[in-house]
Amino acid sequence: QVQLVESGGGLVQAGGSLRVSCVASGGTFNIYSMGWFRQAPGKEREFVATITWSGGNTNYADSVKGRFTISRDNAKNTLYLQMNSLKPEDTAVYYCALQRSLFRQFESWGQGTQVTVSS
Repeated sequence: QVQLVESGGGLVQAGGSLRVSCVASGGTFNIYSMGWFRQAPGKEREFVATITWSGGNTNYADSVKGRFTISRDNAKNTLYLQMNSLKPEDTAVYYCALQRSLFRQFESWGQGTQVTVSS
């Protein structure tokens, strides 16, 4: 029922910044957490960051800690990922997803938005 749509991707030079967004529509109740994941060509999808919807507790992959910031605007049903000091290794399709409880898997994956970092 919940639809997730990512946007904000693009081409940036190394060291630059970009903010991607994810808008949730439909039934947005009963969301425990939302997260960002990414997938580079030929590689498995990997965890980037998560945030609990009510408390705002965050977790980050070591590779992005200190550079990326995940946030959410509950009133707008929108998830954000502010990416600073981008590196070519950050190039990937970025996806958002939601988790309905702590012990349930992420679901309702969006279509993804491409982020390309040039050197």
